[in-house]
Amino acid sequence: MNLVFRIAATVLSAAWIASIAPAATAAPEPYEINAILSLTGNLAFVGADQLQALKALEGFVNKSGGIDGRPLSFAVADDQSDVKTSLQLAQGLIAKNVPIILGPSSPQACAAIAPLLTRGPVMYCIANAGYPTAGGYEFLTLFGFDVQFPVTLRYFRMLGMHKLAYITATDAGGLDAERAILAAAALPENKDIQIVAREHFAPGDLSTTAQMARIKAANPDFLIAWATGTPAGTMFRSAKDIGGLDIPITTSPGNLNAAFFKQYGSMLPTNLYFATVPYYANNALLNPAVKTAIANQTAALAAIGVKPDGLAIGAWDPAVLLVDALRKLGPDASAAKLHDYLVNLRGWVGVNGTYDFRANPQRGLGQNNVIMVKFTSGGNVAASKFGGVPLR
Repeated sequence: MNLVFRIAATVLSAAWIASIAPAATAAPEPYEINAILSLTGNLAFVGADQLQALKALEGFVNKSGGIDGRPLSFAVADDQSDVKTSLQLAQGLIAKNVPIILGPSSPQACAAIAPLLTRGPVMYCIANAGYPTAGGYEFLTLFGFDVQFPVTLRYFRMLGMHKLAYITATDAGGLDAERAILAAAALPENKDIQIVAREHFAPGDLSTTAQMARIKAANPDFLIAWATGTPAGTMFRSAKDIGGLDIPITTSPGNLNAAFFKQYGSMLPTNLYFATVPYYANNALLNPAVKTAIANQTAALAAIGVKPDGLAIGAWDPAVLLVDALRKLGPDASAAKLHDYLVNLRGWVGVNGTYDFRANPQRGLGQNNVIMVKFTSGGNVAASKFGGVPLR
């Protein structure tokens, strides 16, 4: 065989081998879920926790096959804690016909976007305040004020406390909280509850000393001090400054995060309570499926050096629910199919317990998912059964 023949034979052989060899498999394209979070601005501490939860979930989901073999990726946009920016970001995503928006971080931003969702996308808001339209495309994380406050009042009433004082911020979240407090107090089971003080303050106020002094003078049995972050710190500092307000105080579970306790721990009341999620209930009160869900979340967050807190927990289940829906319906599922799946979902178990979107539209969670916990220097401890009945 001469040289030319040998070269030609080699070329032909290589071509034949290439023709029968399997084509190189391209890496599957990631499935992107668009998220709007507050990563800068006054709600940056909220968005930072939520982002950690989503990053942990990416790793957890991708270790178990992703979505139909495609790796999960959260495409996160920063709304800078600004409602107008959040609205603009959402309008851009709606124009692109995306099926899902996860977020935003604030109830005001969610409320601004919700009217645009007449035909989708599914927006799973990871702020818990608000009143989504039953059957609509807006879903909210955790439970609403209309669930939290009946549980709170039931707990203190069953302990023999009947004189209630409250202080709320004058922003939209504070006004919603006040309406829900009044509605809970008006329930027949709470006919013996007497509201002895009603106080308000602006979120930017540097002090609430005058309000706390009036609350102290009214001699309540317990106090609802409702705000999140810096405004909550302002209330607790003022309560400490006036001295002698040694009564049980309950506040927003949005303050159940390490950053809040680090900044305001020295001024927190000795009897501080939260109406919150099963994570804080102690394993003895949980069923095996919820324990498994919590263990999975805890392990996923630990892999990135983070412990669960209220904000991370609030982002976790919505994201897992959406991933589970996409795994069942396929990555090409439209907003309409995802919506229909969610509104009819019952019996799904997450870190926040068992969901039933028929009984609890747009949230899936009700009073039986809420537990009262007491804050202590050693950590939060369960103070009630689910629904608010005190532990004896």
